[in-house]
Amino acid sequence: MTQANRTATEPRRRPKQERSRERIDAILSTTMRLIGEKGIDAVTMKEVGALAGGPIATVYHYFPNKSAILAMLYERFSEVSRARFGTIIAEIQEPGDVTAAADRLLDDYFGRVSADPAIQDLQNAIQADKALQHLDIAETRHQSKIFCDHVGPMLQAGQREPFARLVFLIFQLAGGVVRLALTQDEEEGRRTIEDYRSIIHTQLRGFL
Repeated sequence: MTQANRTATEPRRRPKQERSRERIDAILSTTMRLIGEKGIDAVTMKEVGALAGGPIATVYHYFPNKSAILAMLYERFSEVSRARFGTIIAEIQEPGDVTAAADRLLDDYFGRVSADPAIQDLQNAIQADKALQHLDIAETRHQSKIFCDHVGPMLQAGQREPFARLVFLIFQLAGGVVRLALTQDEEEGRRTIEDYRSIIHTQLRGFL
């Protein structure tokens, strides 16, 4: 990612005072609500400013463009994901716990995304915006590293590097599988998730 793209998707200012944090929270919550109601493409910076309780200049004071708002929304989503992820990972005490944890991670992610249209649209937008795709990949690397740091000591030394590659692929592909399932009817979507679960089990079995 170039420095220009990175700058374009970062907020102009990080909030330091309580009033600034409250203003940014209002902008983010308003944007997320509008995304859920009408989709990302229909949301404008002007509308966000008006409904967040201030002029458009206030929005631009913190965010250079809509991509920067989406980037911070994804950052907030990832913070919650990491907390939930950590709780599940902490339950892995032996190799036999790994597959069950992988099931819970998949179910938790699918449940969160399927329950909130705004999260679905946010995830799709992150994938569609070339300036933001790195956020999803970086988050996958972070979470897969946490998973492997916890499970790795339970494996033989020679297994750890290929296991890490597998976990990264499983985590990264999960997003696409969930997005596919959500475009299908309920029965086909359920089968898609279960088919992917079966693939995960088969791949993990080779290590565990």
